[in-house]
Amino acid sequence: MQIDIIVPRPARRWHAILADRLAAAGHDLAIIPAAAAGWPATTRAVLALERRLLHRGALSAAVDLPARSRPGAADLAVDLTGTAAATAPTLRLAFDGTVDDAAVPAALAGGRLPEIDIVLDGRGFGHAAPMVDNRVVMAAGADDVFARAITLAVAAVARYGAGDRATAPLAAPPDSGAFALRYLGSALPRLAREALRRRRYRFAHWRVGYRLLDGPGVAETGALGAGWSVLPDDGSRFFADPFPVEHDGRRYIFVEDYPHTTRKAVISVSALDDHGVAGPPVPVLEAPHHLSYPQIFARDGSLWMLPEGSGGGGLTLYRAERFPDRWTPAATLLGGEISDATLVEHDGALWLFATDRDGGLGSTSDTLVVYRAPTLLGPWTPHRRNPIRIDRRRARPGGGVIRHGSELLLPVQDGTDGYGAGLGLSRIVRLDADEVVLGEPRPVSGAGDFPYPQIHTLNRAGRLEVIDGIAAVRKR
Repeated sequence: MQIDIIVPRPARRWHAILADRLAAAGHDLAIIPAAAAGWPATTRAVLALERRLLHRGALSAAVDLPARSRPGAADLAVDLTGTAAATAPTLRLAFDGTVDDAAVPAALAGGRLPEIDIVLDGRGFGHAAPMVDNRVVMAAGADDVFARAITLAVAAVARYGAGDRATAPLAAPPDSGAFALRYLGSALPRLAREALRRRRYRFAHWRVGYRLLDGPGVAETGALGAGWSVLPDDGSRFFADPFPVEHDGRRYIFVEDYPHTTRKAVISVSALDDHGVAGPPVPVLEAPHHLSYPQIFARDGSLWMLPEGSGGGGLTLYRAERFPDRWTPAATLLGGEISDATLVEHDGALWLFATDRDGGLGSTSDTLVVYRAPTLLGPWTPHRRNPIRIDRRRARPGGGVIRHGSELLLPVQDGTDGYGAGLGLSRIVRLDADEVVLGEPRPVSGAGDFPYPQIHTLNRAGRLEVIDGIAAVRKR
């Protein structure tokens, strides 16, 4: 398509990246700089200071984006000023209901997570609820939001080009208030509290819970319940992302094993004894990059592991050469920064649910993508609706798909209150080559005897059910 991109003068780095992404997709661009209201001086000064001191927040930096002409009329305009006169069907981004992207740092300064709408000629055309990983450094948080503005806009242009004109509801705009007051009254105190916390406590420390039970588990009751034991650690490492396996009459728990000193996890396994007590986890798989989320499954006469290894730039499938302690790479199924890929078989095909750190920018926890293949080794093809959703509350998988009667339930992480702060169960309403529809997640209640009720993984194999929860652990 021929696309006019109207950008403010000066533009921001995320505007330039969006233009590059659209050009790389094969669109013929004209770039039209236009006068627009600038950000408040206080906002610019605070974010510039954070960028200099912390080397974060590049997407909000001002850049020179030269004008670029193109003959012929536009098929579509993307107005990043929000105020340009329409000469073609026009997409505009709205941040918390306003076309001014200064609403993003204002919302973050007040401790609120921004929402993004994309609007086609005044009608809602898509929505994003970006995950914000860093909520105390405004420039870093703004990066997460603007990264998903790029994702949302690129997806909307693709949908428009494919003939999709479906509308979506628009979010009601909240009151963000003045940046300076919110930064002084909310952001700075939060920054001080977080700095103090990190002096005393580990940045993140997870603990795995396990239990043997007959009858309904978490998926059926909607609550953690009782009977949990904690997989012990010595405080110098944590265990997370548990996946249980029953094999040859024995029970195992595969985990992410993260030493705080190396900050790079391996995959370890804990074997349960005859009394159902888990032994110390033993490393079984290591890579040059971080590994986690070791989904284990049997297929085609073999046992397989599909761990997350997004730091290595791809999703690698491993085959058990000798279970449980020897694994060899079998194939790279997908490239890119794919997180928590979760396999399910449905209607004669294999499907992968995962999150994608689109373009290597923003959070790993908000952009749901789905892939389909006829066999485990592929070829894996992206769903035509990718990204399925951009939503911090219901995008990132948090365990294997649960078959509950005739229903398929996908555990999804809820990042509203921070990474790993909650888990919900989302029913897969429709899954085929045309559509992916998931229901509203049913939150898992922390009621019960597990001491770390903010969980982000749920799995079960037979009688063995496992979870993990975030713990406050003091530094030594």
